[in-house]
Amino acid sequence: MMRIFLFLATNAAILVVVSIIFNVLGLSGTLDAQGVDLNLNALLVMSAIIGMTGSVISLAMSKWSAKNAMGVHVIERPQNQTEQWLLNIVAKQAKQAGIGMPEVGIFQTPESNAFATGMSRDSALVAVSTGLLQNMDADEVEAVVGHEISHVANGDMVTMALMQGVVNTFVYFFATIIGHVIDRVVFKTERGYGPAYYITQMVAQIVLGILASMLVMWFSRYREFKADAGGANLAGREKMIGALRALQRGHEAEDLPGQLAAFGINGGGVSKLFMSHPPLEERIAALQNSR
Repeated sequence: MMRIFLFLATNAAILVVVSIIFNVLGLSGTLDAQGVDLNLNALLVMSAIIGMTGSVISLAMSKWSAKNAMGVHVIERPQNQTEQWLLNIVAKQAKQAGIGMPEVGIFQTPESNAFATGMSRDSALVAVSTGLLQNMDADEVEAVVGHEISHVANGDMVTMALMQGVVNTFVYFFATIIGHVIDRVVFKTERGYGPAYYITQMVAQIVLGILASMLVMWFSRYREFKADAGGANLAGREKMIGALRALQRGHEAEDLPGQLAAFGINGGGVSKLFMSHPPLEERIAALQNSR
């Protein structure tokens, strides 16, 4: 709850600072002089509501969404030795990390992958793929579980969701300003909104959203190094390095849907700026240099 409070407080503080800057610079007066009747303070508040609401709802529904999207079988009563061993490893590492026992699940895919999600440190879900259990040995799976437990212990799901909410706030805010300026100044719309406003705002949201995603993905890559270090602390550095090398030897991991991509063990993208995970060789090097 403290993490959520701090992020909401940060967002509110940013809104206040931006509002003050706009007033000091006289941006509101400049827009009024150009015929752009836009209340920037009200727009900031509305943008914050729109930007944060979606992220908070998404976070609240994250476990339910993950279970349905990935077809996760939650282990309630272990049916075999593998399921019992997996439960024991998660319980052991959760205790080491000082978090509540997460739900543990398995999803069907031949690729090696795993993810963690949930709204809090004490109410999370850790799931691994059947491919991971088949393609990695026990030490490597243990390290992967440690990586995911570290995501939970670090509060990464909450942090990423709220960071995305802050980014969404300002994407909507600036896209709306751009749409208003184009509609009023260029197309001279005097009342209501013309087609130019809706088209321009939509295009601006797409462009600004792409640019903003680079910031979110940068933070995601930073968070991956922290989770690798956490996995090394929980399972052992050599086991974590071994797990990453096993991912290198295997096929490229199947993409996880939506926000789950940021919480998997493996990932990639067409460009480093948009990758949710650093290259595996960089992650291995970081662990090797952490002696």
